[in-house]
Amino acid sequence: MFDAKTFLKQVPHQPGVYRMLNAADQVIYVGKAKDLRARLSSYFRTNVDSIKTRSLVSQIVQVEYTLTHSETEALILENNLIKQFLPRYNVLLRDDKSYPYILISDHKHPRISSHRGPRKSAGQYFGPYPNAGAVWQSLKSLQKIFPIRQCEDGFYRARTRPCLQYQLKLCSAPCVGKISDEEYQQQVRLASLFLQGKDQQVIDNLVQRMTQASETLQFEQAAQLRDKIIALRKVQEQQSVSGEHDEMDIIGFAYSHGVAAVHVLFVRQQKVLGSKAYFPKVPADTEESEILSAFLLQFYLDGYGTQQMPREIVIAKPLPEMDAVAAAISEIAGRKVRITYAQRGEKAQYLSLAQKNAQLSCDNKQSLSQKMALRYQQLQQLLQLEQPITRMECFDISHTMGQATIASCVVFDDQGPYKAEYRRYNVTGITGGDDYAAMQFALDKRYTKLQDEEKIPDIIFIDGGQGQLNIAITQFANWPHAKMPLLVGVAKGTSRKPGLETLILAQSGRSINLPADAPALHLIQQIRDEAHRFAITGHRNKRGKALIKSPLEQVKGIGEKRRQALLQYLGGLQGVMRASVTELSSVPGISKAQAEKIYHACHNK
Repeated sequence: MFDAKTFLKQVPHQPGVYRMLNAADQVIYVGKAKDLRARLSSYFRTNVDSIKTRSLVSQIVQVEYTLTHSETEALILENNLIKQFLPRYNVLLRDDKSYPYILISDHKHPRISSHRGPRKSAGQYFGPYPNAGAVWQSLKSLQKIFPIRQCEDGFYRARTRPCLQYQLKLCSAPCVGKISDEEYQQQVRLASLFLQGKDQQVIDNLVQRMTQASETLQFEQAAQLRDKIIALRKVQEQQSVSGEHDEMDIIGFAYSHGVAAVHVLFVRQQKVLGSKAYFPKVPADTEESEILSAFLLQFYLDGYGTQQMPREIVIAKPLPEMDAVAAAISEIAGRKVRITYAQRGEKAQYLSLAQKNAQLSCDNKQSLSQKMALRYQQLQQLLQLEQPITRMECFDISHTMGQATIASCVVFDDQGPYKAEYRRYNVTGITGGDDYAAMQFALDKRYTKLQDEEKIPDIIFIDGGQGQLNIAITQFANWPHAKMPLLVGVAKGTSRKPGLETLILAQSGRSINLPADAPALHLIQQIRDEAHRFAITGHRNKRGKALIKSPLEQVKGIGEKRRQALLQYLGGLQGVMRASVTELSSVPGISKAQAEKIYHACHNK
């Protein structure tokens, strides 16, 4: 039993962060406080109303704390510890993706493209956009109005004649001088203004240039400018949600029956770039204000990116620690970020839209959660498991005639797919096409060095028949851990149609055929199909890289600069493939010995 009275006597009245640990020495809760003793004392009162707090306190065997200089510092440290330990009694946001931007590069002839990740490349960034689809749609619209190159730098430098994009009037071909540098920079400047939300300024500029072209009898150029103006006005009409505020995020929130949904509207350059719904993992009996505060901290302090943080965050109602949360976000951003709540005006309209979307997302999630819970319950009954299913894993193998073999492992927890735990394995050292050896390779990689007992699955599904399952049985013959996963083979029927699968249980050896409408079968099909999708995607990527790999990359001593020189002087890869040793050695920087190596590599000699 934890001696709370003795412990509390030594806790100071200072700000800090505390960690609560259970008998297994696992951190089960992380919290912060202005006054550590006062906050920790509230957990150990005689009468505690919260079911969550009573459950938490019953498992505490140790409490550790770290003093901080301020409440802001405590908030940042708390967030870092939550990210590190993922405590079961904290609100957790599972979203580790960075957001895409549109980048106009800083080149002589700038490139416009999608960018995701650290903003290290020089140039102008516009965003963030909620997903890659929104970026793609914007680039597609821009390309028709402002024909700026979108090709990679290597492709751009190697051009000796215009590519297909020029023929389709989607690029002005600055690589081969089809447009003057001044005119190209003008196109780039207009595209930049458009992305900044200055649509009318761009249209006014084009109207002025169209008038000048018409007055100087350059009617073809005037017609082209007219078409751009029409296209821009159509894009303006499509921007149905726009306003006066330049940069802010609007947070809609809904919480019902244990399901929390947060819907974020991204407003940049006076336009809604898009929105995204999030579903934090919420322990039972958690206060709404705690959920929203935890979301704000984890969302804006974990990978959102300091340069893309908005200047203002709009929420539905004030939070108890709103000023402290805003101060922590501002400190990370390096500039002031305000958290406000809207009651009227344009912000209130945005917030109403976000709230409606959050409520709809929450309702849909509840429906899916209920359906998923029913599937898990029926699977538990079918397999006669005593404890609820908390983790399942499924393996699949993908290759083409034994080439580019990839093994996949997908993970489902009690809420469905847990994509952060998905893994792919590049299978090597086996005979091509040997699925049994590939399965053994994947299982060995996955479980031989597994130490974390919590990551041992309740069920392991093997996509295949008795042969693949036998490999798994052999792999687990000397399993060192107390918890033993249930091994289940999923064999397709003779016609390989969904609904005719046979389940083979390794422990008992019996086979089960379920009705096509059984919820348990639907869950098994879902995890099996997800493993297949994940494996085949990895296989196609690996196979595609092998197919497009240049033979020049296989020649030792030929780096990127020499490859570029070869492509430029000989008119691309086809020119290199046709060139003789003498022609290859005439390229600056290429010796005769290197030319012979290149020739042999290109002709498989």
